[in-house]
Amino acid sequence: MLFHARMDVRIPHDLPAEERADIVAREKAYAQQLQREGKWPHLWRVVGEYANVSILDVESNEELHDLLSGLPLFPYMDITVTPLATHPSDIALEQADPGGAAS
Repeated sequence: MLFHARMDVRIPHDLPAEERADIVAREKAYAQQLQREGKWPHLWRVVGEYANVSILDVESNEELHDLLSGLPLFPYMDITVTPLATHPSDIALEQADPGGAAS
């Protein structure tokens, strides 16, 4: 199952610098591990914001919830999730099934 997620990070300004650096380092390691596992195939920065837009590939809503709530920065994020489905006009569908019927 594919999901689009926008994550806006709002770390409190009064969080001690050492604690902030630790959380950010753990966040990076966690996100990179999920990318290696294929669970987080796309990750883009939103220009000019402390935010990202991501595509996540998981087996269930529960797995998505566990993945997102496991983010070290989760307590400081506003996350909007949108489930995704294939689009009938996607040319990748034609390439995957060249003899398939058009709809």
